[in-house]
Amino acid sequence: MHSIYFTEEHQLFRASFRDFLHKEVVPHIEKWEKTGTIERFIWKKFGEMGFFGINYPEVYGGMQLDLFYTVIFLEELQKIKSSGFAAAIWAHAYLAMTHLNAEGDERIKQDYLVPSITGDKIGALCVTEPFGGSDVAGMRTTATKSGDKYIINGSKTFITNGVYADYYVVAAKTKPELGNKGISIFLVDTNLKGISATKLDKLGWRASDTAEIAFDNVEIPAENLMGEADNGFPYIMQHFAFERLIMAINAHARAEYAIDYTIEYMSQREAFGTTINKFQALRHTMVEHATEVEHCKIFNYAAIARLDKGEYVVKEATMAKLKSTKVADDAIYSCLQMLGGYGYMEEYPLARLFRDSRLGPIGGGTSEILREILSKMIIDKQHYKPAVK
Repeated sequence: MHSIYFTEEHQLFRASFRDFLHKEVVPHIEKWEKTGTIERFIWKKFGEMGFFGINYPEVYGGMQLDLFYTVIFLEELQKIKSSGFAAAIWAHAYLAMTHLNAEGDERIKQDYLVPSITGDKIGALCVTEPFGGSDVAGMRTTATKSGDKYIINGSKTFITNGVYADYYVVAAKTKPELGNKGISIFLVDTNLKGISATKLDKLGWRASDTAEIAFDNVEIPAENLMGEADNGFPYIMQHFAFERLIMAINAHARAEYAIDYTIEYMSQREAFGTTINKFQALRHTMVEHATEVEHCKIFNYAAIARLDKGEYVVKEATMAKLKSTKVADDAIYSCLQMLGGYGYMEEYPLARLFRDSRLGPIGGGTSEILREILSKMIIDKQHYKPAVK
């Protein structure tokens, strides 16, 4: 089945990227998990190898490859025992940079997208707010026009790369009275006066830097408006489908890694005179999880193939994230159980995987919100069209 989507060139890329990760990243993972800071040198190495430019235009230093190279990129990042490191990397490459590429003008692309591809600048997308959560339209951050400047006031939270980013892509209300029809997107340098970022202490994703950010009368040039004024909500919604598919792929990949690790462990762990992979109850449990993960993977690949052709897959992407993150959580829970007491020990990967996986049904839209979105489409027959073409 995988040959439908992956060519020999794809597989060569997978082998090359996997080798890069094990040589350049894995030796530092434990340090970054403890400190919560990913050192800058690794961003530059990603850039030098072209990994930040996989699906971006060649004119800006990218490789403009199909989305299955991105799938490989995401899958392999989930298999090095740090979803936090993976999150920092893909939040830069596919959240912040997606907006630069889609809504940024030529100046912004040259000054921010190009160095983001080379790994010289790190970006963060700032949408979620302390009182808003999944309610994007309910944001309170404002951007008020004043001459040739905008003045930003408000706060954002749960922002990946929020502390050590060089720039933010910020959603703010330019016409608060219009609700979601008055939101705009801005490029904001992080060294400006009035910005403060506070690092948050998380259950999982320990290697990644997650922050609450305050904007106190932050002045930015009016030319840092990205796209059309008051059209930010459609831009955000447009990119949510891709973000949900990213999180779905992450989920099936980390679950697959957990299952592979656990099956290998079961083949070596002995109890009652035999290896535990011979016990029917345990065997059948693992088979059930492997089956569910494979179902998710096939569905996710099909959705990516349609997205790569330019189709609007908001329903499929929403289904993919909803199901894949639940399946991953269930599978990793069982995998930890298979290790018994060792599963609870930090020196084994399942403890970290267990914590890291729990973010899946929360980040990028909670499962509860996704179910309501799907209810509107399936039960209420609401039809969504691309907001931006």
